[in-house]
Amino acid sequence: MTSVASLPARLEKLVGSDRVRTSESELQDFAIAGHVPTAILKPQSGEEVAEIVRLAATEKLAVVCCGSRSKLDLGMPPQRYDLALDMTALRQIVHYDPGDLTLSVDAGITLQELAKALAAKNQFLPLAMPCQGTSTIGGAVVSGIDSTMRQQYGTPRDFLIGAEFVDGKGQLCKSGGRVVKNVTGYDLHKLLIGSLGTLAAVTRLNFRTFPLPELRGGHLASFATLEAAFAFRKILLDSGLPFSNLELFDPDFSALLAEFVKNAEGGAPEMLAAPNWNVFAAFGGNEAVVQRIERELQKHSKESRAEKSGMIEGGFLAQIDDALREAFAWLRHAAPGGAVCRIVLPQFSPRDTAELLQLSRQAQQRTCFLMRAAGVAYLALLGASEDESGIDALQRAVSQVFSRVGEKNGSATLSHAPNWLKGKINAWGAKHRDFPLMQRVKQSFDPQNIFSPGRFVGGL
Repeated sequence: MTSVASLPARLEKLVGSDRVRTSESELQDFAIAGHVPTAILKPQSGEEVAEIVRLAATEKLAVVCCGSRSKLDLGMPPQRYDLALDMTALRQIVHYDPGDLTLSVDAGITLQELAKALAAKNQFLPLAMPCQGTSTIGGAVVSGIDSTMRQQYGTPRDFLIGAEFVDGKGQLCKSGGRVVKNVTGYDLHKLLIGSLGTLAAVTRLNFRTFPLPELRGGHLASFATLEAAFAFRKILLDSGLPFSNLELFDPDFSALLAEFVKNAEGGAPEMLAAPNWNVFAAFGGNEAVVQRIERELQKHSKESRAEKSGMIEGGFLAQIDDALREAFAWLRHAAPGGAVCRIVLPQFSPRDTAELLQLSRQAQQRTCFLMRAAGVAYLALLGASEDESGIDALQRAVSQVFSRVGEKNGSATLSHAPNWLKGKINAWGAKHRDFPLMQRVKQSFDPQNIFSPGRFVGGL
């Protein structure tokens, strides 16, 4: 096995001395929950990634693939961490056919760079995810973070049509294809979505793209009770209108949102500052479609007796969109000593929401609540204090939330939490019945357990 002293020299032979970093300050930039790698490598091709992984497999070195590092605190701390693979040098648009709506890109390109390239052809990818300016496409996919456009466009599972990756044996692998009609066989690439880099080193991703809508619009409706807000949201869901985003949030989230957009053109609407529950809808299309949706929204909000409601457009709509897209990032900053729970229930009702908020408040936690598409919600426990009683209260609140969600056949995970809390409560919650299958998948992709060991469900 390679000694620590000889490792940098061997790595330099693989990628060159200028792309191996071992200084303490740089290593700290790639730390995960206090775990620091021995070296950082910056490969420039899939072939170099494969060579590095083959060495890691031979020497039993643990590898963590990194992009902008904006989501390194997701999941559990790694059990081992030897090599950090900085994937940001893999950033080419390899293939783009606007007429066929297909795209192939290296994993290290940023969402922002990609959005600009697609916008030049009047197209886009519906990956409205946090840290948009720096996040890489590979990190966005493997992190599994929710897009605010999920309501209309689904998750990457719905438009990722292929991938290239290096498995745990150092083999370059392909799954799917570049063209939708050529995608046959097993969709192995879809297993990479949300895997947190525990299955393979993703080097390239293929997508189906979408035309940019001609016009965009938004609507905000405010209600005195969560029951009224939920009822309005259900009316909109049942209407069949093509909303790109539909979100419901409580007064505390509204106050944080108002603070985030206070410098927007025209200022934050008065309803965000009111102690009310709010429902935000965003939509796009040609002029006829947008006008029809606006009429329907005005009709439904009036019939639902919204306290206040109104259309949102221009700079303020862009600010609201940005703020909601970045909600995960700024909730983490709002709760540095607290926790953000991602909760999925088969059917999310007002009663479920009230129970979860009540459990948290009984433990003396300040909370805010955000409901997204497909029964996905975020409950932020902002932390009452950082003394011993506050720490105990936070642990008790999260435990109670996880327990109640489990009783309702849902799932709860910690999207953000201090390291001490992850030491007491697993970030992924309880294992589900499909865990043995997940173990077999991990064994098939990464037989020596070198990719981010321990960071995923059940210590995978």
